[in-house]
Amino acid sequence: MADHQEASVTLPSDPASVATARRYVAQVLDGWGLTEGTDAADSVRLIVSELATNAVQHTFGQSPAFTVDIRLEREEWLRIGVTDSHPRWPKRLPAAVQQDNGRGMVIIRWLTAEAGGRLSVSPTEDGGKTVWVALPWAVGAGTPAKSATGC
Repeated sequence: MADHQEASVTLPSDPASVATARRYVAQVLDGWGLTEGTDAADSVRLIVSELATNAVQHTFGQSPAFTVDIRLEREEWLRIGVTDSHPRWPKRLPAAVQQDNGRGMVIIRWLTAEAGGRLSVSPTEDGGKTVWVALPWAVGAGTPAKSATGC
């Protein structure tokens, strides 16, 4: 495999695009060897879902599209970035607000930390931001995901 692989997709800022982003990332990662059904693949899909949902819901219609970037660097780090053109960066909400919503970044932070990864936010040239998650590449170390029945 090459030292650096990357893929990206730009989608309209619409709730239906969240599922499209999740499927796109799953297909790309499957092609790179991270098979669906492993804990690592499931975590990545959930992270992408939460980041894409944030890009759709929290830009208040000011970002007509969002972009998902996926990069595999030297088969050591998987980097996932979701970019939108809204200037507001993600914030942790107070506990009282989190009761009904606002858990997306908490979930992302927890999954990222559990995998030994890092979360960061960087500005874009057009005044927006990219939320990046860097995870150790899990191919070969992935375990099958547990089924709902525990079998």
